[in-house]
Amino acid sequence: MNRGQHDHPPRLLLTVPEAARVLAISRSKLYELLVSGAVRSLRIGGSRRIPVSALDDYVSGLLDQGGGGLMGKLRDGVMKRGKTWSYVIRVPAPETGVSKPKWVGGFATEDEAKAARDEARVKARRGEYIERNQVTVTDYLTEWLDTHSVQIKPKTLQMYRFLVDRYVVPRIGEMRLQAVRPATITKLYRDLSASGGRDGKGLSPRTVEYVHAVLRKAFRDAVEIEQLLPSNPVERAKRPRKKRSEPGEVWTPAQLKVFLEEAARSHRLWAFFHVAAYTGARRGELLCLRWPDVDLDSAEVRIARSVSVIDGRRVEGSTKSGRSRVVGLDAETVGVLRRHRAEQDRERQVLGEAWKGDPDGYVFTTAWGEPIHPDTVSSLMRQLIRRYNEPAQGPGPAERLPPARLHDLRHVHATTLLLAGVPVHLVAARLGHADPSVTLRVYAHVVREQMAAVADAFAQAVREGC
Repeated sequence: MNRGQHDHPPRLLLTVPEAARVLAISRSKLYELLVSGAVRSLRIGGSRRIPVSALDDYVSGLLDQGGGGLMGKLRDGVMKRGKTWSYVIRVPAPETGVSKPKWVGGFATEDEAKAARDEARVKARRGEYIERNQVTVTDYLTEWLDTHSVQIKPKTLQMYRFLVDRYVVPRIGEMRLQAVRPATITKLYRDLSASGGRDGKGLSPRTVEYVHAVLRKAFRDAVEIEQLLPSNPVERAKRPRKKRSEPGEVWTPAQLKVFLEEAARSHRLWAFFHVAAYTGARRGELLCLRWPDVDLDSAEVRIARSVSVIDGRRVEGSTKSGRSRVVGLDAETVGVLRRHRAEQDRERQVLGEAWKGDPDGYVFTTAWGEPIHPDTVSSLMRQLIRRYNEPAQGPGPAERLPPARLHDLRHVHATTLLLAGVPVHLVAARLGHADPSVTLRVYAHVVREQMAAVADAFAQAVREGC
C-alpha cells in the first residue's frame, strides 16, 4: 500500500536550501554546521549535497544532548517552525530496528505539540507509533478495493465498489484517513439514514449496515495490515439500530404444489423450479450445476459453484460460503431429473450442430444448449404466477397464488423442514449456510413456533412415562 500522495521514491540527497528548510534554520547557520563538521556533506560535480542520513544523525545528536543547538529553538524535542509548532522523536525502523528521527508539525501551540510528543513517545516505546501521512479516504479505499479484487468474489467486489462510490466518497472521501474519528463515521451513518437515498430520502438500516460492514473491513486492514491507523474508528461509531429481517409470508406446501403441478408444469424449465423447491439451492447454484455434479444412482447432487450477474454479464464463481456441499435427493426429484435429461438429449438430437452445449454441460440450459441468464428464471417465475392467476381464456382459479420470488422457494424448503422437526444444523448444511446460527437468525420465527410446543411435548413425555 502506498502511504503517500505520490509514487516518487524518497530522495537521499538534498541541496543546501532544502536541508535548511528541513532543519528550520537559515542557510548561513547550516553552512556553519557544515564547516564545523556537525553535518556531513558531499561534493557532486562541484555542488554540495547533504545526505538525508546526515540530517538524521545530526537531529539524533541534538536529542541526545537535550536539544542544544539548532539556533536554540529545539527544547526537549519541541520547536517552533514558522507559525506552527513541531516535535521530533526517534522511532525504531521496523525493518532494521535502528532508531530514526521523525518530525511532526502543524500544531497551533507549544502545549499541543508537547502533548502530541508525549503520546507519540509512549506509542513508539510500545511499537505502536504510526507515521503521519496525507492519504485521503478516497485514496485508501480505491487502493484497498483494487487489492481485494483478487480475494473476494466479483459480485461482492461490485457491491463494495458501489457502496463506497455512492455513499462514502461523496461525503468523507476528501478527508485525510488519519483524521477520521468515530464521530465522523457516526455522522456519516446519520446523514445516510436521513437523506442518503434517491430524491433525498433516507437509506434503510440494512443498506447503512452494508456500508458499515465494508468500512469496518477496510479500516481494520488500515490498522492491522497497512499500519496507517492506530485504531479502527468504525468499530466505535454508532450506527442506526437494525431491524432483524425475516422472510415474509411464504407459500404453504399446498401452494407450492399448485405452482409446480399447475402453473409451471407445462414449461420446459419446470424441472428447474422443482429442483429449486426440493433442494433449497440458490438460483446461481442451480444454474451452475453440470451433469457430472449429479449422481442419480446415489440420489445426490454436489453444489460447488454459483453464477451471478455483474454489469449485465453472467459470471461464475464459488458458492456464497466458498465451500461445496452434497445435497440428497428424494425419489421423485431423481425421476424429474432423469426425464429432464432425456428431454435435453432429445433437444440436442433435433438441433444437431446448432446445439451450443455439450453432453456433460449445464443441467439447465436454453433450448439451444446455452447457459441461462440468472434473471431469466426469476422473471419467468413471476410470469408463470401471473398467467395462472389471470389466464388468457376461461375463468381464473378459485384461489390465486400469492406473489412470490424465486428465492422464496428456498424459504419454503427451509421453513417446511424446520416445522417438520428437522434439526437446525441439518437444515443449515442443506442450505449451504456457513454456520447454523445463520439459519437460526433468518428463520427465528419458525423456531419460535416450535418453542411454543416444547412445554407440551415435555409434559406429555412425563405423563406417558408414569
